Amino acid sequence: MNSATKERKSLLLLLKEHARFKRKYLAFPYAVFLLLFVIVPLVLIVYYAFSDDTGAISLGALVSFFTSSNKWSVLLVSLFMGIQTTLICLLLGFPAAYILADRKLNKNAVLVVLFVMPMWINFVIRTGATRDLLDAIGLSGAVYPWPATLIGMVYNYLPFTILPLYTTMLKLDRSQMEAAADLGASPSRVFLRNVLPQSLPGLVSASEMVFMPVMSSYVISDTLSEGKITLFGNYIYLDFSNSMWNEGSFMALVMLLIVGVSMLLTRNVDRSESQVRGGGLW
Repeated sequence: MNSATKERKSLLLLLKEHARFKRKYLAFPYAVFLLLFVIVPLVLIVYYAFSDDTGAISLGALVSFFTSSNKWSVLLVSLFMGIQTTLICLLLGFPAAYILADRKLNKNAVLVVLFVMPMWINFVIRTGATRDLLDAIGLSGAVYPWPATLIGMVYNYLPFTILPLYTTMLKLDRSQMEAAADLGASPSRVFLRNVLPQSLPGLVSASEMVFMPVMSSYVISDTLSEGKITLFGNYIYLDFSNSMWNEGSFMALVMLLIVGVSMLLTRNVDRSESQVRGGGLW
C-alpha cells in the first residue's frame, strides 16, 4: 500500500508539473502579439524620432518641436479641448451614471444599453451623422468650428465616461449614505463626504478614457470643424501623410509622454474597492 501510495503521489506530481509546463505556452500568442504590434512599433517610433531622412542619429525633430510656435499652439489647443471635453462629459455623465446605478431611481436595465448603444455604431459614421445634424440646426463647423467640434467630442466620448462611473457606483456602500442621512447630514454633505470619495476611481478612469483620446483624435475635429481646428492627432496624421516620419514620430513620443505622466499622477487615486469603501470617509 505504501508503494502504491508513493507511485500515485509521484504520478500526481508529474501531472501537475506537466500541466504547469503546458500553461506557460498559453501566454505565447500574447507575447507574439505584444512583440509585433506594441514593442516593434514603439522601437520604430523612437528610431524615427531621433534620426533624420538618411537614417543617421539626429535631434532635428526634437529641435523642430521645441522651436515651432505652431506645434506648441496645437498642443495648447489640444490640451484645452481635452480638458473642456472631459469636464463636460463628467458633469453630464456623473448624474446619469448615478441614476443608472441606483435601483430606486432606475428599475429598467434597458436604459444602460441605450447609453452604451452609440458605441456599437462605426466611429466615422457617427461623426458624419453629427455633422449633418449640426448643419441642419445651424451649427455648421464652417461658421462655429469650436462648438461643433466640442459637441462631437462630447457625444462620442460620453459613453466612455458613463460606463466606468456606472460600474463604480454599482459598488457604492449605500448603507453609509442612509446612515449619514439618518444622523442628520445634509444631501450635499452626504455627496461630498461619501458619494464623491467612493466614486473617485471611476472619475479617474473616466477622465483618462476621455482626455487622451480627445487629444489624439483627428477625425472628429477634421470633419466637424471642416479643417479649421487642428489637434495634436491631426498634426501627427498630417506629418505621416506627408512622409515626415521623424517629426511625426517625435510628436507621437510627446503624446506617449503625456499619457505616461497622467497615469503616473493618477495611479495612487485608483485604489482598490476595499480602500475606497473603508472607514475614514466622515
